[in-house]
Amino acid sequence: MPVLTARALLLDMDGTLVNSDAVVERCWRDWAVENGLDPDEALKVVHGRQGYATMAALLPDRPMEQNHADNKVMLARETADLDGVVPIEGAPAFMAAIAALPHALVTSADEALATARMGAAGLPMPALRVTAERVGASKPDPEGFLKGAAELGFAPADCVAFEDSQAGIEAARAAGMRVVGVGPRAAAFAPDVHVLDLRELEVAANGEGGIELRVA
Repeated sequence: MPVLTARALLLDMDGTLVNSDAVVERCWRDWAVENGLDPDEALKVVHGRQGYATMAALLPDRPMEQNHADNKVMLARETADLDGVVPIEGAPAFMAAIAALPHALVTSADEALATARMGAAGLPMPALRVTAERVGASKPDPEGFLKGAAELGFAPADCVAFEDSQAGIEAARAAGMRVVGVGPRAAAFAPDVHVLDLRELEVAANGEGGIELRVA
């Protein structure tokens, strides 16, 4: 079984710990139609980024002020819509296994959305979290991962990131971290290790202040 060793774990949320695809698809399909875009094409780029960054990618000539305004509306709608939000398979056991180990949430959601979705999925919220309000740039910029590592007190090279999207995997790589790709989206972007869901991972402290991740 492949083994990764780390000192700390940095966890994306949507698609990695929480399956929120149903909400994301509902909200972003509506937004795409309202803005004259093909919803299927829009959904190809929404994962992993903050909403304003997705809007800028889809409508590059649009004023950024309008993207930020639309993003506030989108965040409020997504926070209120929890229908179909469930944990990724294996996430409850995984979170229990890492509870006493150094870890942080690094998500493109804001604090309210992250709290709502983790709660709806029945998952504990990590004590340390880097949410949208705490960074100046969206993934694939590495700022969030670098901030998370620094606040945990570890070098990026000592951290393993868990991600599902292209933007997230690129952000973790740019931060100098190894990546566990979770779910079908991640497979195409060459993570160091790929799992279909978190049931395929075994987590253990190695007795030397480190963490071992074994992939079945």
